[in-house]
Amino acid sequence: MEILNVIIVIFLIVCALSVEKTKDLLGAVIIFSAFSLMMSVLWLILKTPDVALTEAAIGAGVTSVLFFAVISKTERYEK
Repeated sequence: MEILNVIIVIFLIVCALSVEKTKDLLGAVIIFSAFSLMMSVLWLILKTPDVALTEAAIGAGVTSVLFFAVISKTERYEK
C-alpha cells in the first residue's frame, strides 16, 4: 500500500507541474481534473471518505464544468 501512495503522490506532482507548463487551456483543465480525481483517490486511501467525496464532487466535477464553460466563451490558447 505504501508503494501505491508514492505512485499517486508522484502522479500528483507531475500533474501540478504540467498544468503550470501547458499553454493549451483546455488541456490544463483536463489535467487539473485528473489531479482532483487522484486527490480524491488519495483521500479514500487515507480512510477519509467524506473528504474524498467532496473532492470528487467539487474538485473534479463542479470546478471542471465551470472551467469548461469559461473556456468555451474565451480563446483556447494562452497568448
